[in-house]
Amino acid sequence: MTLALAAGWGRLPGLVLQALEARGEQVQLWEMEGFPMDDAGGREVRRYRLETLGSFIATLKETGVTRICFAGAVTRPRVDPAKIDAATWPLVPRIQAALAKGDDGSLRVALAFFEEAGLKVVGVQDLVPELVPAAGAPTRAQPDEQAKKDARRGQSIVAALGAADVGQACVVSRGQALAIEAMPGTAWMLASVAAARDGIPARGLVRGEGTDAMSPVMEQAVTFLAGEAAQGPLHLDGLPGGGLLFKAPKPGQDRRVDLPTIGPDTVRQAAAAGLAGIVVEAGGVLVLDAPEVISAADDLGLFLWLREPE
Repeated sequence: MTLALAAGWGRLPGLVLQALEARGEQVQLWEMEGFPMDDAGGREVRRYRLETLGSFIATLKETGVTRICFAGAVTRPRVDPAKIDAATWPLVPRIQAALAKGDDGSLRVALAFFEEAGLKVVGVQDLVPELVPAAGAPTRAQPDEQAKKDARRGQSIVAALGAADVGQACVVSRGQALAIEAMPGTAWMLASVAAARDGIPARGLVRGEGTDAMSPVMEQAVTFLAGEAAQGPLHLDGLPGGGLLFKAPKPGQDRRVDLPTIGPDTVRQAAAAGLAGIVVEAGGVLVLDAPEVISAADDLGLFLWLREPE
């Protein structure tokens, strides 16, 4: 039973690939054109385009693929009508409708194409369950009573965001929502909190776990947010200190794709934003390089809480 791994940006595809190969799985490695995998390690990588999705699915079936896993970040590609092939034209109306939806809605449409062709879509957490740690707080620092209140507030905020198919994360301090995640992602959100608090977010800490290829754009954004002076245009006096990053899947999300992710970079970004900790939904968020995440949190004095939803 050959598995196709459709890889995107970030550390996640490489971690999944290593785990699969260690178990002797047969894996076909694919990437969407324009969104290269960070490190294929010399392996053969096949490419596809949204405009040739029908042919991509046909090729998978012809080469004996029975399962497909999507891992890593991609952004919505620009569609070139001139490159749509004959196998994809019948799918175009549904693709157009999908692109008008939020992330979860569009992904549901995309997954349906593969399932209708007889391919099984499997989630990263099913293939590499160790990326979803058990509930608990494995760091030296522990959430206090205020953090527990802020976590409940964060859960309600993310549930509201998710119901609108917007984002999967927010920053909360003393019951106040300091920032919410939208299309630019968690790294951008945390950089904006750092800019609001200190004026200049720490450079090199604006990379998302799945968006390393976006770092030049992110660095330009930091330059704008910071401005030339010690306090940039987003600086605000009187913001409550501390607080936490809260991350969880959207309500009713298809958890086979686009699970929220944190990693060592997230810890450093949270510290740069002046947060006291990170709270993620236990069983619903991927933790990349968990030992390094815990070590970084301990070094920076942050807590990590894998919290059961209430």
